Amino acid sequence: MSGRKGLSKGRGRPSPGAAAALAGVPVTVGQQVQCDIIGLTHDGEGVGRYEGYTLFVRGALPEERVLAEVVNVGKSFGRARLARLEKASKDRTQPPCAIYDACGGCQLQHLDYAAQLRWKRQHVVSSLERIGKLKVAEAGGEGVLVHPVIGMDEPWRYRNKAQVPIGYGEAGLIGGFYEQGSNAVVDMDACLITQEENESLVRAVKATARELGISAYNRATGRGLLRHVVVRHARATGQRMVVLVTNGLDIPHVDVWIGLIREQVPGLVSVCQNVNTASTPVVMGDVTRTLWGEDVIYDEIGGIRFAISPRSFFQVNPEQTEKLYRAAVGYAALSGDETVVDAYCGIGTITLFLARYARRVYGVEIVPEAIEDARRNALLNDIRNAEFEVGAAEVVMPKWQSAGVSPDVIVVDPPRKGCDPALIRTMLELRPERIVYVSCDPSTLARDLRLLEDGGYRTVEVQPVDMFPHTGHVECVILMVRNG
Repeated sequence: MSGRKGLSKGRGRPSPGAAAALAGVPVTVGQQVQCDIIGLTHDGEGVGRYEGYTLFVRGALPEERVLAEVVNVGKSFGRARLARLEKASKDRTQPPCAIYDACGGCQLQHLDYAAQLRWKRQHVVSSLERIGKLKVAEAGGEGVLVHPVIGMDEPWRYRNKAQVPIGYGEAGLIGGFYEQGSNAVVDMDACLITQEENESLVRAVKATARELGISAYNRATGRGLLRHVVVRHARATGQRMVVLVTNGLDIPHVDVWIGLIREQVPGLVSVCQNVNTASTPVVMGDVTRTLWGEDVIYDEIGGIRFAISPRSFFQVNPEQTEKLYRAAVGYAALSGDETVVDAYCGIGTITLFLARYARRVYGVEIVPEAIEDARRNALLNDIRNAEFEVGAAEVVMPKWQSAGVSPDVIVVDPPRKGCDPALIRTMLELRPERIVYVSCDPSTLARDLRLLEDGGYRTVEVQPVDMFPHTGHVECVILMVRNG
């Protein structure tokens, strides 16, 4: 932030009727108040208190005292910008990113990395206790064991994929990230959490698009061609892919454009187009085609090779993904005789890890293209004890059970919203010995663990992994065992 040199400009927008006071609320929009910061929200905002009223102050850290200017007021809480830092935390550090104040990609660069890891563990603990009503073990005591977060030795330049929105600026077509709390595009030529290979590929696409007069999509009017640039870099093979997300099928000067990009980008093996004409914030549409080169690129995690297509879900931090999956395999405690079901299997990443240690693994996923990728990846690695099926896990798993498949271990890796309630019921009916839950959201994790505990399981231990340094996100692997 600019304020992380002096202090923050803040990103809040005053609400309509800004000056009006709410009954019982001790602040009004535009008022500057001194408040003490007592915590952080799940997305890294400082939690401040003023006369018993809660203010969320972006850029403020626990144990700090700040002068905050109120920008939004509600009955229960408000938001404020950091006007002046009056007492700094010992964990505050100078963000190295030049556009950190404007960009919404990171939330915690101003917090020392070791402190980030401590906060992320506490975030997990708080969610388990507050939402899941679980007892977390204190040193040597009874309860759920929550390990320290596994961090990175070098917590920069880790993302192997970037989705860059395109817009207009003073110099014409720009591309970068959305400003915090808005749809305004902040131009970006360097991102310290993105692999440099992707950074240079985005620069090449933008420069050549400007050279050829390619129009940028305007979200307000629905006109313009280029909406997003999606780039991938496979660290194990060096291969690179670019996906041009366009508002329509026809691309002017497409062959010239591809040639210009190829001249500037060594290692580029695939140029694809995705067509998205919908007026929604969803990045990709349903139509994808290869304009030049290969349909996929290849990468590896833990010695397993994966084919990655333009719309494949593939973890963006391969170094930490291997640690996450090894923790999952460890909690599954496989001897080679077990049957394992992997719900939400995606392109088979965890499934194929598990297959090396189990007798048989079954993966289920509702996205047909992901299952096609999973089957292809099994063949690619000559893994013959893995079976994949398209469908909702809560529908497919009972069908497998009727066919004689009785899982010893069920692994779930749901999206941020957590497990579907029907899947929770299905797991409780199948009663595996162990459930290994891989989570990207401590709140929905805690909710689901409570349901599984009430259904006859016990949460044993939790291993948090920092997949996204300098952001508010934390992933966890959890071991649950059946009571009795």
